[in-house]
Amino acid sequence: MKTRTIEWQNGTVVTIDQAKLPHEKVVLGLKNCEEVAEAIKTMKIRGAPLLGAAAAYALALTAYHSKAKSREELISELEKAAETVRGTRPTAVNLFWAIDRILVKAKNYSGDAKALSAFVLEEAQKIADEDATANRSIGKYGAALISDGDVVLTHCNAGALATVEYGTALGVVRASWEQGKKIRVIATETRPKLQGARLTTYELKKDGIPVTLIADSAVGYLMHKRLIDKVVVGADRIVRDAVINKIGTFAIAVLAKEHGIPFYVAAPKSTFDLKRTSANTVVEERKSEEITHIGSHRIAPEDVDIINPAFDMTPLKYVSAIICESGILYKADFNKLKASLGFK
Repeated sequence: MKTRTIEWQNGTVVTIDQAKLPHEKVVLGLKNCEEVAEAIKTMKIRGAPLLGAAAAYALALTAYHSKAKSREELISELEKAAETVRGTRPTAVNLFWAIDRILVKAKNYSGDAKALSAFVLEEAQKIADEDATANRSIGKYGAALISDGDVVLTHCNAGALATVEYGTALGVVRASWEQGKKIRVIATETRPKLQGARLTTYELKKDGIPVTLIADSAVGYLMHKRLIDKVVVGADRIVRDAVINKIGTFAIAVLAKEHGIPFYVAAPKSTFDLKRTSANTVVEERKSEEITHIGSHRIAPEDVDIINPAFDMTPLKYVSAIICESGILYKADFNKLKASLGFK
């Protein structure tokens, strides 16, 4: 996928409706903060790095279309927009990181309302551009961990669709493929929203990278049969003691450790939240219909109790390495997560 998943076009944020893929490619034109927030809530926009860019663009839309006469009035509008976006999804930290970055810089900016509006848009564009650059770097560093002929398992979708472009976990896959390594990918279906079945296979098929789809519950069998060489996943938040990622990641990590298979996490620094541990991180609980239904068809009895966490927490002891835009953090480096992001 060579084009960006999200772009600014003359006062409109243009992105792909990921809820429609792979059967239909629908391009959304979002014209205000509320429309961006709704797209995030309904998972038309999803993927931690992409949520950061979308949140930044939501504030940029607010500034761009504002009729504020003063700098103070515009900042008040930005704060209101920020609260709207913050209320969408609680787990992916990139969303909050992007909002905080723009608000802090806006409050420290000394220009008038018109200049501030332009400044906010410029900062949102920087966030998008930085994500694209970071993903290329993640791919380059991560490819060093992938050998010619490897079969790589990935969970959920951490590709171009989850980022501004290129991808994190799939960025590693893409970079390896571009280097001429004859790799293959195993993609889990990723119940209940099926991001692996719908999105990861869609991306890889478009790029001509061999991919095989499996049920989530088949991971242990394939590992036992020695059909998987490496695991590479993305992350929605990396805290001091764990990686928070799509539900099912923890189980895959435990299985990988049991079978001696390297388990790698690919994520930009904007996903790191080193103020927190897993104990004080909010995991999003989603609606029961995602479990009781497939599409519009009910598969479970009426009134059955449902637990539907969107994410789980993988303790760092199960992680072989974390790949970010600065390089690779191995187990011996994980103590640096408790100190700073100054990894070089």
